Amino acid sequence: MASKRGARFVHISTDYVFAGNATEPYAELAARAPLSAYGRTKAAGERAVEGSAADYLIVRTAWLYGEHGPCFPKTIARAGAERGSLTVVDDQLGQPTWTRDLSDFIIRLVVADAPSGIYHGTSSGQASWFEFARAIVVSKGLGEIVSPTDSSSFVRPAPRPAWSVLAHGSARSVGVEPIGDWRERWEAAAERVLASS
Repeated sequence: MASKRGARFVHISTDYVFAGNATEPYAELAARAPLSAYGRTKAAGERAVEGSAADYLIVRTAWLYGEHGPCFPKTIARAGAERGSLTVVDDQLGQPTWTRDLSDFIIRLVVADAPSGIYHGTSSGQASWFEFARAIVVSKGLGEIVSPTDSSSFVRPAPRPAWSVLAHGSARSVGVEPIGDWRERWEAAAERVLASS
């Protein structure tokens, strides 16, 4: 339908298309190797978009948080205030990404008329969930109340990739700056995101 109307198709995808066993940021064209049914359906969606006649942008993102709806920072801030101490996994690494920054990134890709392809819409840098939680409770004024643990303490229904750090080479190659470092972006977002927690 998009190709018939001459419209650009933007498909949002995820870090779950990767196995999560890398030791350096996943490049946009790294092999897909999803671990879960969710990851397999997202990988299948990417392949379907690539095989279409559409003018497309596949934008992978991860570790999203925002002002509206539930998200990790709101959960951590609420739990920290209620319990006084928290234990958070320190062996899963990713890039906390503000939804507002993701929206801006997609708009910048479209305005730049970036060619069809895969782009990574995540913050720069990397953090563990523990590091992100620690930044959240400090922003909430709760102090140092977070302790690290490993993933065996928190078994999830869908296995999350342990390494969710994505590279941003495709965006840079077309002159679009990636989203800034997750720490500075969290500082910009914290007041808005935590206002309702």
